[in-house]
Amino acid sequence: MAKPRSFVSARIVAERAGVSRSAVSRTFTNGASVSAETRRKVLEAAGALGYHVNHLARGLRERSNIVCLVVSDMTTPIRARMVDVMTRKLQAAGWVTMVINTETDAESASEALRQTLNYRADATVVLSGTPPASLIETCLANGQQVVLINRDDQLMGSSNLGVDNALAGREALFLLQRAGCQRLGLITSNAGTASLVERERVFVDIARAQGVEVTVTEAGPTAYQSGADAARRVFGRSNGPDGVFCVTDLLALGFMDVARAEFGLRVPQDLCIIGFDDIEQAAWHAYQLTTFAQPLSIMVDHVVALLRNPEEATAERRFFEPVPVWRRSVRAGPNGAG
Repeated sequence: MAKPRSFVSARIVAERAGVSRSAVSRTFTNGASVSAETRRKVLEAAGALGYHVNHLARGLRERSNIVCLVVSDMTTPIRARMVDVMTRKLQAAGWVTMVINTETDAESASEALRQTLNYRADATVVLSGTPPASLIETCLANGQQVVLINRDDQLMGSSNLGVDNALAGREALFLLQRAGCQRLGLITSNAGTASLVERERVFVDIARAQGVEVTVTEAGPTAYQSGADAARRVFGRSNGPDGVFCVTDLLALGFMDVARAEFGLRVPQDLCIIGFDDIEQAAWHAYQLTTFAQPLSIMVDHVVALLRNPEEATAERRFFEPVPVWRRSVRAGPNGAG
């Protein structure tokens, strides 16, 4: 079993810099007296070792009972729901949750992870695909437990939890073929996250292995408007698809609205659409979108279990099956079943 890297203490930084332990403390204390040369040595050593000062309990080793959630795109329905479920269950289990809301740029994500280190969180749960692996390794090197959600990193000491996106890709293809769709399309975004790429790859590869061509359309951000723009591109040319897998529900809802309102297509009679995430809007009467639900409650229960038993949690990699949710955006199969 892989083990997390050892905790980086002020003593180790002092030894690396060739200064006293108190010099390290003064360097990271606002207003304290320390020479420019000593400060330079300490900061260089701290940077090389990935050391971050503890703002809550400088020099103490007790557990802080803080869990940091690093999140980007928090206003999207699926991410907001994930944060809601995660914070409620962690707090019920006695943890203090600290939500770090990042932008999608690497600099913002880097600053977010530095905050988790500064407050010596016991664990960091990364719900974003943004932070680079090097920063996550810094969390591990500073003694944190790290849980990655829907990322493909395989870092020594981290636990990886995710959804079986390959299963969703295979099942989406099966549902569209069972509905009698002949011209298949796939709508994705330019986010390029591991989850989206895997759904696309499996759907397209299996279809093409069967001799079925798939038109892949890459839209902009993973958003409603991107799905709407994709529909205009797809149906603005002749012989558009009659069955489409959108890799997220937000893309699917935008795609569906434009297909019906601007091109007069009936769903599911003329066009079958499948999404992924099972956001609240997918069940609205106007959409009734067939989709796949991420088992968020089960996944978060597993996160809580990992945090309670950190010694047994390192290097775990586990995938959870998405749950097909049949609604009215896909025609019934030949036997009349959904």
